[in-house]
Amino acid sequence: MAGIGRRLIPLMDRILVQRFEPELKTKGGIMIPEKAQGKVQSAKVIAVGPGAHNEKGETTPVSVKPGDNILLPEYGGTKVEIEEKEFYLFRDGDILGKWES
Repeated sequence: MAGIGRRLIPLMDRILVQRFEPELKTKGGIMIPEKAQGKVQSAKVIAVGPGAHNEKGETTPVSVKPGDNILLPEYGGTKVEIEEKEFYLFRDGDILGKWES
């Protein structure tokens, strides 16, 4: 994962994330059909940009760092495919929260 973050560096306050895989089975072992699977709203931060500029021209750093697990909105983000893997770019303000470990 670290190699991907080095090749694509997000600009400004953008964050590169990889969504977690959806659950394919229930705890009881029943297979969940693809249409019934919900959209995964949790992701791992792969890379972050330097931050946005405020009115004074100072850089405001982003609120997450690589390796953080975050909560995303259901819709939004820009899909990016790198080495046949799906990643998404979000703005820092679009992130809903950060999971504590």
